[in-house]
Amino acid sequence: MMDGQGSIVVTGGAGFIGSALVRRLVADGADVVNVDSLTYAGNLDSLGATADAPNHHFERVDITDAAAVKRVFEQYRPRAVLHLAAESHVDRSIDGPDAFVQTNVVGTLHLLQAARSHHATLDEAGRAAFRFVHVSTDEVFGSLEDDTARFHTGTPYDPRSPYSASKAGSDHLARAWHHTFRLPVIVTNCSNNYGPYQFPEKLIPLVILSALRGAELPVYGDGSNVRDWIYVDDHVDGLVTALERGSPGGTYLFGGDAERRNIDVVRGICSILDELRPRDEGPYADLIRFVRDRPGHDHRYAIDSSHAREALGWAPRHSFDAGLRATVGWYARPNAWVERVRSGAYRGERLGVSV
Repeated sequence: MMDGQGSIVVTGGAGFIGSALVRRLVADGADVVNVDSLTYAGNLDSLGATADAPNHHFERVDITDAAAVKRVFEQYRPRAVLHLAAESHVDRSIDGPDAFVQTNVVGTLHLLQAARSHHATLDEAGRAAFRFVHVSTDEVFGSLEDDTARFHTGTPYDPRSPYSASKAGSDHLARAWHHTFRLPVIVTNCSNNYGPYQFPEKLIPLVILSALRGAELPVYGDGSNVRDWIYVDDHVDGLVTALERGSPGGTYLFGGDAERRNIDVVRGICSILDELRPRDEGPYADLIRFVRDRPGHDHRYAIDSSHAREALGWAPRHSFDAGLRATVGWYARPNAWVERVRSGAYRGERLGVSV
């Protein structure tokens, strides 16, 4: 871990990627301030025993609340920020884009302003060591054709959905605060994450849990859309490495070198479930149904992570096949986390609120 005193603020630390990052940082001995507003996708259960660790501090704060964000910085005086809090589901952004602009753009603005004010109060060594890692997505780069080179650090922005447009706006703000105000910002972009504790609106957990209850498995269009997949712990490794070794003003792209068509991912899940939990009615693939495509559905995402590999010494440790098998196995076994998500109990019990 990085040397030095002070806390690390992680926004969105009760979400899928954020909770994996918090678990890692706390296990490494960092003093972590977990800032999350606990929307539907925020789940303190994802932290496990980490939630009660003495070096974990939870703050239920909405990053669109500028006063609350300022208070967190003044109270904890962090040495670093890892900003993951975001609305991130494309379908939801199509149905209701306002929340995406508020959280992803306005919320990021409030964080940058609070970080800038805090940075100005640090001594020379503290200012030199401080980092603001802004975590983004490959979707800001638009869509690739099958024969187009992968996204790289010089790829122009071309967002296609309200979600990706709001993330692109937040990226531009983060870079502007670096160049205008000299805030030591690092921007990262990643491909599709997967692994345990992912909220079941995303493709992989949705397919697993739907299949296990015998429900239809809807696949957009003909299933030919391609995504580059990265196991969540490999992404977390990248974020920690960017925090430790990244250069202010730098951009680092993390991908799993695992491009797959959506239909092949779904069929792969079905095949693993056929081994782990065979169904009397026949193969799980019989449940697949092709449905009307999503508006503006990007065809392909793929990341060239060679710059991150060379500059940071980072590389993914999990193959897609191994990571997918581990993920399917996690969701398929008796699982209190899944049951509490299904029942909605996770939304209040840990906070002493009736549900």
